[in-house]
Amino acid sequence: MSQIVTLEKPRTLQFEIFRFNPEEPEVEPRMQIFELAEQPFMTLYIALNRIREEIDPSLQFDFACRSAICGSCGMMVNGRPRLACNTLTKDLPEQIRLRPLPVFKLIGDLSVDTGTWFRGMAEQVGAWIHEKEPFDPTQQEERMDADLAQAIYEGERCIECGCCVAGCGVANVNPDFVGAAGLNRIARFMKDSRDARDADDWFEVVSDENGIFGCVGLMGCHDVCPKDLPLLEQYAYLRRKMLTTGAAR
Repeated sequence: MSQIVTLEKPRTLQFEIFRFNPEEPEVEPRMQIFELAEQPFMTLYIALNRIREEIDPSLQFDFACRSAICGSCGMMVNGRPRLACNTLTKDLPEQIRLRPLPVFKLIGDLSVDTGTWFRGMAEQVGAWIHEKEPFDPTQQEERMDADLAQAIYEGERCIECGCCVAGCGVANVNPDFVGAAGLNRIARFMKDSRDARDADDWFEVVSDENGIFGCVGLMGCHDVCPKDLPLLEQYAYLRRKMLTTGAAR
């Protein structure tokens, strides 16, 4: 005897989305409501594209890879920083509130300029290899210990989505704080044996309220990082190094 399969009725999702275009300052910021029928395996990226294609083509948001690699689609989802491309609507309630990430300059609606912030942070901390000797392309690269290479790679996994910055209480009130992304970047270069800077050089970069000692340990950054970077380990490494260096001065 055949069984009758009853299909569940799809939920109707209500999206409350922040709308504002800085190029039209005469129009005040507002929240606009859109409704969509939920589909299997629907992500916020899919939902936002449907809204833009079927309802309102003026909606602004960012995306590129759709695979949680580029970091473009960060936004506040019911008060929590997330990537739209890997956030399934089935894991969210029927009422979904979307806002742009704080801290970063608003481009429009859900789109923000993370690039300017990350460039400024990189210049602030010197986030590039400071060579010990001039680069010689004819020479073989010096071998590196596998464990050290893995530790450096862990720091390089950051996709610069800005979720950690948006989720940081200090970064929201101190524009000069380098945030979790900056501290992770500093730890990555401090560990790199190819970098010419020593502990005293790094002490000048990271040992104040804009660096590691500006972190108050709320760990919102760790909770929202979509790549699960080892931020706690990076902070412990920086604090230990800076305390040791400071005591030796």
